[in-house]
Amino acid sequence: MGFADIVGHHKQIETLRQSLKQGRLHHAYLFVGPEGVGKKTLAVALAQALHCERVKEDFCGQCGNCIAIQKSNHPDVRFVEPLAGKKEISIQQVRDIEKELAFHSFSGGKKIAVIDSATLMNWSAQNALLKTLEEPPHNSLLILIAAQCGGLLPTVRSRCLRVSFASLLKQAVAGFLMSQKGKTEAEAQFLAALSHGSLGAVQNIEAEGLLDKRAAWIATLLSLTPRNYRAALEAAEVLARSREDALGFLQWTGSWYRDVLVHAVSQGGSNEVVNIDIVPQIQQLSTQATVDSLLTLLAKTTAASGRIQRNVNRRMVIEELFLRVVERRSWTKESI
Repeated sequence: MGFADIVGHHKQIETLRQSLKQGRLHHAYLFVGPEGVGKKTLAVALAQALHCERVKEDFCGQCGNCIAIQKSNHPDVRFVEPLAGKKEISIQQVRDIEKELAFHSFSGGKKIAVIDSATLMNWSAQNALLKTLEEPPHNSLLILIAAQCGGLLPTVRSRCLRVSFASLLKQAVAGFLMSQKGKTEAEAQFLAALSHGSLGAVQNIEAEGLLDKRAAWIATLLSLTPRNYRAALEAAEVLARSREDALGFLQWTGSWYRDVLVHAVSQGGSNEVVNIDIVPQIQQLSTQATVDSLLTLLAKTTAASGRIQRNVNRRMVIEELFLRVVERRSWTKESI
């Protein structure tokens, strides 16, 4: 086990390894990128490399310190997230971090705090963190993890060294699933495409039974035939029963319309389709719809998800979207 076993992000890993080798780690890092691509994995790996008992400038994953850090119970490495039942990281949690980082290390290595996700700190907590960022305690390290920077104060961002992450390559995800999870090539390729390059998303897909739900979602979309308003209203009623299912459906529907759009623009020649097991249905719709109408439907799907997240009436939101879908005279090529 070591940096070499981490999936993807070779440039980011090499940058950190060089800093380790030269003894020039920054006092605070901001790891930014899509959810589930390995930001926390690399943060844990960096902490292990700084405390590993057997390997220098890397980590073995098997010594006492490496195991303790992996299990989040090492005395010198603190992982910070919202407390149970809370949605934010509080100012008190940040103050506790400041105190802990100022203590002497139990093991003689760095005192480390990993904040995941940093955007969950409220404004008071972020302002409190500025003191530590401006005057970091000796031999301490802060790692902030975020999907995007918009929720962080500019003063917080400017005091951290940013390390940007991108989605993993589909082949890298598929290779990991075959070698480490025992998936067949077909299963691995399908999950890699559906996850958009996120190993975390693969875990969620399997844990939440999204593959079974997706089969029902496909049937729902295919039932929305031209001017079948009754089917649209009935499907909206079913989906609106659960906020989580409604949001999951809309997220997947976005990938569906994206696939149709990609297929339409590339005239069937793209290998970037996510839903690779239903290409015939995607191809059929791509020959019927205009590019402008597909862009509109994709935008409306994204907007519908945002409205539900803001607690707008779910049934009304989904009904509006589905009624737009079945009103195909306004968006199919036959209507031009």
